[in-house]
Amino acid sequence: MITPIEEDTERGSKESYEISVNHKPVFVAERSATGLEIKEAAIKAGLPIDLDFQLARVDRDGNQPIVGDADKVDVTEFKTFFATAGDDNS
Repeated sequence: MITPIEEDTERGSKESYEISVNHKPVFVAERSATGLEIKEAAIKAGLPIDLDFQLARVDRDGNQPIVGDADKVDVTEFKTFFATAGDDNS
């Protein structure tokens, strides 16, 4: 279950949402995030990925559709993602 995480900032409290990228916790600031924003958050969290990696979300039925850099995703509905190098055929 996705729950907003509250964290203190200089401007007060800010909500963020916990998702999983490559089995690691990643926090995004908004309920709706683009593929690029998810990859940027994953890099900020220390994951060894690059912005040119391909991002896929995991649907409830196990399908893994690609999420483009400009595609918006509701991270409260889809919370598990995989980022792979563009030439990875796995």
